[in-house]
Amino acid sequence: MKPHRTYILYISICLWLLVSPLCIGNLWGKDFVVVIDAGHGGHDPGAIGKISKEKNINLNVALKLGNLIKRNCDDVKVVYTRSRDVFIPLDRRAEIANNAKADLFISVHTNALANNRTAKGASTWTLGLAKSDANLEVAKRENSVILYENDYQTRYAGFNPNSAESYIIFEFMQDKYMEQSVHLASLVQKQFRHTCRRVDRGVHQAGFLVLKASAMPSILVELGFISTPEEERYLNSEAGANTMAKGIYHAFLNYKREQEIRLTGASKTIIPTEEPSTNAPEIAQTQKDSEEVDSTPKQRELIAEAKTPATTAKTAPKRPIVSESATNDSEITFKIQILTSSKPLTKNDKRLKGLKDAEYYKEGGLYKYTYGASSDYNKVLRTKRTISAQFKDAFIIAFRNGEKMNVNEAITKFKKRRNK
Repeated sequence: MKPHRTYILYISICLWLLVSPLCIGNLWGKDFVVVIDAGHGGHDPGAIGKISKEKNINLNVALKLGNLIKRNCDDVKVVYTRSRDVFIPLDRRAEIANNAKADLFISVHTNALANNRTAKGASTWTLGLAKSDANLEVAKRENSVILYENDYQTRYAGFNPNSAESYIIFEFMQDKYMEQSVHLASLVQKQFRHTCRRVDRGVHQAGFLVLKASAMPSILVELGFISTPEEERYLNSEAGANTMAKGIYHAFLNYKREQEIRLTGASKTIIPTEEPSTNAPEIAQTQKDSEEVDSTPKQRELIAEAKTPATTAKTAPKRPIVSESATNDSEITFKIQILTSSKPLTKNDKRLKGLKDAEYYKEGGLYKYTYGASSDYNKVLRTKRTISAQFKDAFIIAFRNGEKMNVNEAITKFKKRRNK
């Protein structure tokens, strides 16, 4: 009997050794699945501007985002909740993502304000209880989609998108994907700020039904304000739509690469080097710090971690850099903006990575640090290339008479001056 058992054990081990490589290969060979959701559609137009409807802006950017991923990521499967102008119920959108066993869910929307009020900027949202009336209004507007569904009261268990009382269900909700969702949202905002050069309205939370029902890290992006004519024109332009799609795409690549390294210790995902967009006039990068006051303590902690390098010193600065950056009033000065801080930094702060002669200027209550000031744009561009490995998000800015100016205008004037 014993030899017989030994023989069976031997055969079993041999079979396992033959089959296991195939199993492991299937495990590592699994496609990364991202579901891209273009908000609204069909008889639901979403917000309506003077020249366009939200549903069309959302679909255009969503398709561009999907095409970027398809062209450049062979190991990613892209699933759309809609790829044309049709109406898809909110719960069906989440069901599509769940059935696809998605690794990420990205819902694309466009913001709006009522009563002819105007605002600028892009924001990214995660699931949670809205801590302000403004955030609640955004959730109400997006959730009002269910009113286009005949059986919404039954399908959503009596949820009334226009009643503040209905949103109490989000107060004690524990989203196990919150950390990943907030991190992805922070990466998206970083791209909107630095690459797309849009006003940064930060990471927020609110009770979105479409995120509540999705069983994976999920975000909802508000590209800008269709109710603001300037932003509506930008989002309807080919350059604007391409830029916003590219910003989300780069954030996706960074997220995917980090997840692969965390799970396997390596990644084949390549992050392209991208100059800040020159397709639109330069816009102030930050409306306010992304550590929103309406977020939970846990979210604020996660957002802060996403924004701050791991090597940041935890002790308070002892001797701040006190010399604000000087500009030559007689000519245009180019500088490289390397980082932003809510507090002044010491000269040996690790975030400066050993750079000497770093300066700062204050804007919007933030300390924005610069390096390599010169009236010669080409010299500054060469300097930027030498520090690009240390400061991947660095970009060139310009000053005239001590005031920040449009960098594209400054470059044009520099070229004219050289050609004289």
